[in-house]
Amino acid sequence: MADVEHTIGLLLGTEDDWPRAYEALLRRLGVVTGPDGRTHRTGSVRVTIEPFNLRYRPKHDLVIDRLAYWYYHPREWLKKIALMDDVYLLNSPFTFQSMEKHAAYCAMMRLGLKVPETVLVPYKNPLDNSRYAYTSARYNQAFDLDKTADQVGYPMFMKPYDGGAWVGVTRIRNPQELHSAYDASGERLMHLQAAVEGYDVFARSLTIGPETMVMKFRPEQPMHSRYEVDHGFLSAETGSEVVTISRLVNAFFRWEFNSCESLVRGTDVHPIDYANACPDVAITSLHYYFPWAMAALLRWTVFCVVTDRKPRLDTDTARYFAIGDDESLSYAEKLGEYRRLADEYFETDRYRDFCDTYLPHVNEMVYDWVSSEEFRSLLRETVRATYPVHEHEKFEGHFGGLIDAWVRDNG
Repeated sequence: MADVEHTIGLLLGTEDDWPRAYEALLRRLGVVTGPDGRTHRTGSVRVTIEPFNLRYRPKHDLVIDRLAYWYYHPREWLKKIALMDDVYLLNSPFTFQSMEKHAAYCAMMRLGLKVPETVLVPYKNPLDNSRYAYTSARYNQAFDLDKTADQVGYPMFMKPYDGGAWVGVTRIRNPQELHSAYDASGERLMHLQAAVEGYDVFARSLTIGPETMVMKFRPEQPMHSRYEVDHGFLSAETGSEVVTISRLVNAFFRWEFNSCESLVRGTDVHPIDYANACPDVAITSLHYYFPWAMAALLRWTVFCVVTDRKPRLDTDTARYFAIGDDESLSYAEKLGEYRRLADEYFETDRYRDFCDTYLPHVNEMVYDWVSSEEFRSLLRETVRATYPVHEHEKFEGHFGGLIDAWVRDNG
């Protein structure tokens, strides 16, 4: 028995691969001695959706949410346990509303990031709401879609303001494609965003707590090949900027499990999508990078519960805007200040000390697990659940080879 028992809730949708991996690693971790001198054991439970009394006390110390961005009921449960019970949530349910991108664009533009030119256009079709037609007739101003597009410039992308998984995203090269995409948008509220032409690399960074992995992303490839294993595709300076932007976004909005997409052209980093309440951590997507993601998620969640890290619902935006509005600071100086605020929020130094002192064996533990038959069985079962029968052998070999590469590189 441990002196203190912690419970982490997993609020899940259809995914099963990474939850099984996380659960297996928690079991292997066992008892940890914390800075308080006491022993701590952390376990996990899968959260079920059911009626809840607003005064009931949850058993969870921390919840990893992968569902509430789609559904109101679990989202309101998260709000209740955050407001009333101080349960630690990796992503604030107050700033992550249905994967809404609009506020993220606005905030990062004010902070001076190189977000492409972006315009929000009204609905193409009236909403199914009896009041909308009256309001629209009285207050909606007629606008010229072509002139609006000219402000952005071709080529551009039309994309939902609250989208995810690239659904509804259309590349637009001319007025004909513009009108076709707008006509098809129906009741979805859309952004027009300038394309970053001639970019050198598409970088996708996954951040968990104060840890970030920047990966080379190839959106034109099928999902199993989009993340290319390449350790030197960015210069040290550009890579550091991508990391800073990723952690800035998360610290600003109180998100701790999120991915950021950036287009790098020369030495300029253009963030184009950085509000992903359910970042892709599937083994069939991340493959080589999957063990890192599970190790980082394990370290951060254990750190939070063992050290009794307090949740922060306030966003403290004024401190960030003071930097962004300061015309005496260069872009590089602003990035340095943002990194300082992000490190302060994530307690980066304290986290590293905790991992070095109390979790020094995690990397070796993850290595042993990935090398085990238990992991290979999980990989086989995930492939067989994801792909048709005639592709099982192909993808077992594909992902098995990438995991073998990780094992060789980390041995």
